[in-house]
Amino acid sequence: MKIREGRRNAALKASVNGSETSRNGKPDTVKQIEWKYSRSVEDPKHIKLDEKYDLYIGGKRVRTRKYFKTIDPSNEKILAEVAYASDEDVNRAVTAAKTAYEKHWSKTSPKERAKYIFRIARIMQEKAREFAVIETMNGGKPIRESKSVDVPLSIAHFFYYAGWADKLDLAFPGNKISPVGVAGQIIPWNFPLLMAAWKIAPALACGNTVVIKSAETTPLTLYKLAEVIEEAGLPPGVVNIISGDGRTGATLVNHPKVNKIAFTGSTEVGKIIMRQTAGTNKRLTLELGGKAANIIFEDAPIDAAVEGIINGIYFNQGHVCCAGSRLLVQESIHDAVVKKLKHRMKNLRVGDPLDKNTDVGAINSRVQLDKIRELVASGIDEGAVIHQCECTLPEKGFWFRPTFFTGVAQSNRIANEEIFGPVLSILTFRTPQEAVEKANNTCYGLSAGVWTDKGSKIFKVLSKIRAGVVWSNTFNKFNPASPFGGYKESGFGREGGRHGLTPYLNIES
Repeated sequence: MKIREGRRNAALKASVNGSETSRNGKPDTVKQIEWKYSRSVEDPKHIKLDEKYDLYIGGKRVRTRKYFKTIDPSNEKILAEVAYASDEDVNRAVTAAKTAYEKHWSKTSPKERAKYIFRIARIMQEKAREFAVIETMNGGKPIRESKSVDVPLSIAHFFYYAGWADKLDLAFPGNKISPVGVAGQIIPWNFPLLMAAWKIAPALACGNTVVIKSAETTPLTLYKLAEVIEEAGLPPGVVNIISGDGRTGATLVNHPKVNKIAFTGSTEVGKIIMRQTAGTNKRLTLELGGKAANIIFEDAPIDAAVEGIINGIYFNQGHVCCAGSRLLVQESIHDAVVKKLKHRMKNLRVGDPLDKNTDVGAINSRVQLDKIRELVASGIDEGAVIHQCECTLPEKGFWFRPTFFTGVAQSNRIANEEIFGPVLSILTFRTPQEAVEKANNTCYGLSAGVWTDKGSKIFKVLSKIRAGVVWSNTFNKFNPASPFGGYKESGFGREGGRHGLTPYLNIES
């Protein structure tokens, strides 16, 4: 097995057998070397988790009547007990945010707001390793992804919007701008820290105050962020952090003092929120599900495309709304791509998320694992051919082998429904026109990818794909200066870039 460049801390072991010819021409032992990885586990002893986490409201820890347990999905061990926000707690948080907006934050100069946001980013840098380990332990994703993607991108968003805070007049020249007020924000479990940064940073930069609700299964990095916010010295109530399930989220959405709702999650819940906010004055942005097409043309750099396929679907165990879960391959190279993909999958390491050599970690929860299994079973029942990574899964925790299907029909459930797991559906096409038609043949429109060495083909195809973000010869690349969002049932509104400021401002010509 070849060692991928950039892998660190991998000790090498060799097994010896067979025969070889010695210097005198006589048969001797041949050394057949099998390269293996030794474990290189990030030690979590340097982090401190509280046994119980209270709500963070008005700059203080607030106890409540009910708590729930949050676990490490890789071994099912309990990490902590976390407060479940009641209706009264949600009201207390919104009231604190409203008071902070009226008395403090709306009167704070843009330059001072920028200093606070910048301070959050700097403190997060100092605690980056701690954030990465907590993100991995509570979410199940590999530590190398937490270290190289989640935490750096989260910090970058705070730095980026700290820069915008005192330049809003330049962002919208000739317009009268003002904050919206209190922003209610609900984030998912797949990228808890990053989604919090996407939402909190622009809201603060624009002069709004925040009540943000964590996902039920991954609340710990958000409460770690509460410690950073406290250390940064933000006025009490500017950012309030609560946790709970869908009922808590519904209470926040329906609260009359909330002026703006930002939601990232499933399309089903997004539709409910739309109905609840219809007829009100609440601003709304939704970033929902996806079933992204990753299109590989015959003139593409196939080896690079295979790496893009792997990153597009197996990154974060496929728990990515913009994952490239539908692979559209031109017929002439289908067999070559499948062969290379099988070979590449053999080298994927599935296991302990804290091991720096791990490529694919644990599924986030039992509920999500059951959903993945159910949809994979439907693919088999409908006649698609399943291919899975050959690996030994840990006995404890929630695990699923990296999987892809060939022989997938456009009508199959696995080609239409969001699986939100490490499962890829491979379909074929003959012409660019057919590729575009199949790519757009979905109720979603969040992202897509195109692989070809022809620049004119890139622009022609991209201009016809109905998706909010389209990558060319790469996949899953993000930048805080670039807007992100979808079309159709993938939601509306944009987060990131200058576009990410708009939902948090009243703009008058």
